[in-house]
Amino acid sequence: MPAKIVRFPTKVVQIGTVKIGGQNPIAVQSMTNTVTTDVRATLKQIKACADAGCNIIRVTVQDQKALEAFAKIKKLSPLPVVADIHFDYRMAIGAIEAGADKIRINPGNLQGAAKLKEIIAAAKKRRIPIRIGVNSGSAKKDLVRLAVEYCEFFEAQKFRNIVLSLKSSSVINSLDAYIRMAQKRNYPLHVGITEAGTEYYGALKSAVGLGALLTRGLGDTVRVSLTADPVKEVFAARYILKSLGLLACPEVISCPTCGRTQIDIIGLANQVEQRLQKLRKNITVAVMGCVVNGPGEAAHADYGIAGGKGQGIIFARGKRLKTVPEQKLVEELFKLIEHS
Repeated sequence: MPAKIVRFPTKVVQIGTVKIGGQNPIAVQSMTNTVTTDVRATLKQIKACADAGCNIIRVTVQDQKALEAFAKIKKLSPLPVVADIHFDYRMAIGAIEAGADKIRINPGNLQGAAKLKEIIAAAKKRRIPIRIGVNSGSAKKDLVRLAVEYCEFFEAQKFRNIVLSLKSSSVINSLDAYIRMAQKRNYPLHVGITEAGTEYYGALKSAVGLGALLTRGLGDTVRVSLTADPVKEVFAARYILKSLGLLACPEVISCPTCGRTQIDIIGLANQVEQRLQKLRKNITVAVMGCVVNGPGEAAHADYGIAGGKGQGIIFARGKRLKTVPEQKLVEELFKLIEHS
């Protein structure tokens, strides 16, 4: 039997229609980068993230106009919406009253203990969770020590509907913080590498950090933080989860290019990957550059194509089905997938 990751036991928390923690599926999260007051653009981006497989979306609420827009966004969003709050405690209370499914705060920048107690009371009344987010960039002390202090404050108010995140732009520091925190509290963990970088490097850096955490069973929600379209964050997060057997979704396996390749294997692999993003089938699709070895090397794939000179074969689970011209390979492959 294949090895299986054993999830670290955490409390179950409800975020709108999504349950996280315990043995619930790891949720993919992203954050809009539109101006919140542009309700139409923000909703369009949320829908695009939902179509890509996002489970939870976060929206910044930085002032009164954004708060008014947030109320409209929440009513029309296809995803549970988290309000991202910094500095002004009134925005947190307003977002809670506007229907936020969760709020994300850094308690250290919310105008003192009295104001924080008001936020907790509002969240308790509406029975929504609060994500306590501590980042290395804004923390003046050890992340774990700081997070524990915040937990103790919340617990003293008899509030335990908590999600924790302890993010750093350093993979090693993030890994250390999450591992130590898991030994101190069993609240669900939102994991990620903050300020990871651009689309390419940020995805690689996140894969290293998230992979190290997830293989240890740590993580109940994930975000890949990229300087890019949020939809690309969603795809990257889903691919990371898929690679660890933690998400049922399509996967492409493809051979590296070599001197034997006589078709555009790079272009074919990219076309197949792009089209698979729209499917919700839990399948593996192979794109191989060699007709002789392709089906054998990728016999475990559900479907595949293997190229020759100007043409290729369509195969399923190692069995050759037909030969078609190169320009028709992708189309014929997806006819097979969609009708199977």
